[in-house]
Amino acid sequence: MGPCEKSRMIDICSTRPGCVRLSIVMPCYNEARTLRACLKRTLAIQDEALRLEIIVVDDASTDDSLAIARDVASQNSEVTVLQHEINQGKGAALRTGIRNATGDIVAIQDSDLEYDPRDLKRMIEPILENSADVVLGTRFTLSGAHRVLYFWHYLGNRFLTLLSNMLTDLNLTDMECCYKVFRREVIQSIRIQESRFGIEPELVAKVAQMRLRIYEMGVSYAGRTYQEGKKIRARDGFRALYCILRYNAFKAPVPVQLFLYAGIAGVAAIINIILFLVLRRAGTGDSAAIYLAFFPAALLDYLLCVGLLFRHKARWNAAAEAFWYMLVVGAVLALDFSVTRWMLDASMSPFLSKSAACIAGLAFNFIGRRYIVFPEAAAGPWK
Repeated sequence: MGPCEKSRMIDICSTRPGCVRLSIVMPCYNEARTLRACLKRTLAIQDEALRLEIIVVDDASTDDSLAIARDVASQNSEVTVLQHEINQGKGAALRTGIRNATGDIVAIQDSDLEYDPRDLKRMIEPILENSADVVLGTRFTLSGAHRVLYFWHYLGNRFLTLLSNMLTDLNLTDMECCYKVFRREVIQSIRIQESRFGIEPELVAKVAQMRLRIYEMGVSYAGRTYQEGKKIRARDGFRALYCILRYNAFKAPVPVQLFLYAGIAGVAAIINIILFLVLRRAGTGDSAAIYLAFFPAALLDYLLCVGLLFRHKARWNAAAEAFWYMLVVGAVLALDFSVTRWMLDASMSPFLSKSAACIAGLAFNFIGRRYIVFPEAAAGPWK
């Protein structure tokens, strides 16, 4: 659709009292079998009160998806087709489509036939009534026919939703549901970072942190098998787990952060202990072994902290963050050295000595990282 046609569509809608423009962003990768039918179903929900802007983002499909999308667009001015030259993933396609959306409300629609676009008309109602800023779909609050498929997918989804709820303090039933509807100014204010299926937990995390009015509404679901073209894999589940931690943990309550940090510190402590024992067995003196084992463990601790728990450069610039980090590391090293030496001098085993030092440093490590190295700004919109 050219600029003139799009401008004319906006003018027509703006002159009709009660007319709402809904932008539907449709990522597409190798969906030639379903794309035309999906677009037809989506176009069918348009009426006098609801004008559509459908943005198909072809993510470098290798089948006829792009040609089909362009053919439908040539016959329907409501459809715009954007193209990625290189496959980047669902999140990247949504990022492109959302950036180009101009409607009052923006919805996400997969280009397969798993979801029924008629549900979108119900989902926008709380926004039109000024009751909600975001409406999320759920496949687990029955509102229509649901195809029965994979049990382990269901169980994994429930686990990820539970973990997400624990960190966002929401009570969603289906965090991974495709259908998500936003006020346009809300979704366009969010910096989307995930390029694949991790976008689902990322969006939930960020709207939760913005303290918006969030509703959930049951939708129909006709899931498909892998033989029918389903693309999500086990690795996407692990990525979702990572994203839940990455985009929520830095805003979680302090007791939750301490619990998560205990896991990080536990991994670093294991490395610390193993290296210490190996160095001693190799003939390295106790003092040197303490120093040499400590620093690789401290580096691993830092990388896990910025990867899973705290935001890198949350308040400081890179140089200041490095300074405060080294200051905290120095203090913890002094504690680690003192406890290890004291217990070795008391004839305790090297394993128990180093283990006790790691445990002693846990609380100090967390406090130093949480309040000195990675001090978090006041809660507010996630930028």
